[in-house]
Amino acid sequence: MTRCVVVTGAAGLIGQYVVRSATRWAPGWEVRSLSRADLDLTNQGAVEQVWQALNPSAVIHCAALSRTKDCERDPHLARRINVEATTHLACCSAGIPFVFLSSGEVFDGQAGWYRETDDPNPVNVYGQTKLEAEQRVLQNPRHTVVRIVLTAGTSLNGDRSFVEDMSRAATSGKAMTLYGDEFRCPLPAGVIARAVWELVNREASGLYHLGGRDRLSRWEIGQALLAWYPELQGHLIEGASTDHTGAPRPPDLSLNCEKIQALLSFPIPGFREWLQDRMQQEGDLWDYESTLA
Repeated sequence: MTRCVVVTGAAGLIGQYVVRSATRWAPGWEVRSLSRADLDLTNQGAVEQVWQALNPSAVIHCAALSRTKDCERDPHLARRINVEATTHLACCSAGIPFVFLSSGEVFDGQAGWYRETDDPNPVNVYGQTKLEAEQRVLQNPRHTVVRIVLTAGTSLNGDRSFVEDMSRAATSGKAMTLYGDEFRCPLPAGVIARAVWELVNREASGLYHLGGRDRLSRWEIGQALLAWYPELQGHLIEGASTDHTGAPRPPDLSLNCEKIQALLSFPIPGFREWLQDRMQQEGDLWDYESTLA
């Protein structure tokens, strides 16, 4: 009997890749994808009706208010979506595996190479809401939290990933300042999707970190992408985080991923390794499955 898995945030970057890759990594599952247009996750009554109708055997919760500036602009909305809706979904899914995609933004970024056992200390509204949601989700021993940091990929509308933001700005003639002292561990969305499916299939519960093996500054990431996005040439400026005037940004969100790597059937790639390998192949830079053909 085919089991049903619900994927929320299906129009988002990671959600799109999770749904798209299901036929390869989760052929035994019937995927029911939900976007904001399909269901308002803050409407508890509507959510309960949908859950009762679908009767899922697992849930992958990708939906979130994820742009830091949006969370700072409307903390109430951030809490409704990131905390209250997540908590309710977890309660509706109490007896089944529930994978919640969280963020390395739960850390203050003062140390780097964070392990799951390190104490969180969020410095902005987004990180605060994700941490509170994590705590609610992990009250159920069957449930799972996966922290990610910086996701690369191609979205349906071209406006979901940092790479697309950079390309769009450069194409319009804008210069972009990339901090040379702000570090992340970027990972393609297709790799994240495969890892999430493996966690679902294994019913692996608990807290996991998932990021690329390379710790790179924003500036280094931009330089690495020049060969693939020639429109960036001449539009990148190296800056320092001391010049930042918006919401607080953690300087170093590199993640130690040894725990999840021990479970996965494949090696998590580094960002530079990914780009170098793709130089030998044709097609979409972010098409993970084509690299395995």
